[in-house]
Amino acid sequence: MSKTEPSVKTPSSKRKKPLIIVAVVAAVVVIAGAGFWVWHEQPGFCNAICHTPMDGYLQTYEAEIGQPTTDKWGNEVADASGMMATVHRADGETCLDCHVPTLGEQISEGANWVVGNYYFPLWERTSEELVAARGLDDPDQFCLNEGCHNMTREELEAKTSDREFNPHTPQHGVAECTDCHKAHRASVLTCTQCHDEAEVPAGWLTYDEEQDIVAY
Repeated sequence: MSKTEPSVKTPSSKRKKPLIIVAVVAAVVVIAGAGFWVWHEQPGFCNAICHTPMDGYLQTYEAEIGQPTTDKWGNEVADASGMMATVHRADGETCLDCHVPTLGEQISEGANWVVGNYYFPLWERTSEELVAARGLDDPDQFCLNEGCHNMTREELEAKTSDREFNPHTPQHGVAECTDCHKAHRASVLTCTQCHDEAEVPAGWLTYDEEQDIVAY
């Protein structure tokens, strides 16, 4: 009875094994990288990387319209519909629809969090900073654009013309959208600084009420 000859590995089969390992590792890296890239565009990424300073902001984003909650500073908010972060989430938008940080910026901010080089709570960005971060020349383009509110100032004024005090009529000069609309705290109807009888939307504050909230 003949004996079976032992198999002999050829040089080519020896070379294939490292190539397979490299291919598997490369595939894992690509998949992990793609997953990380998708994650870095989600609100949870900011909260996970910069946990403590972002907690209050994430809570305003996850609040429910019509329900009480707290703002980014911990002040009580009777109705979350006054916070633009809540309203935009309900419309299916994410943090990065308004904030457009680069991955490098996020990594830098994560490093600052690790060493404790940050303010808590995080300071409120001005309209100028928000506009500059998106590389815009016209501040109106931050909100009035094709992807968000696709209308002109004149069309916006006409849309709220049924109000006794139209907040979009520039009778006292052109106001910035962020003068009234707040993302992570209750919005404020600045008209009430002079017109106490002006109708205040649900969840919003009057001018005097805003002066009483605790801002860190």
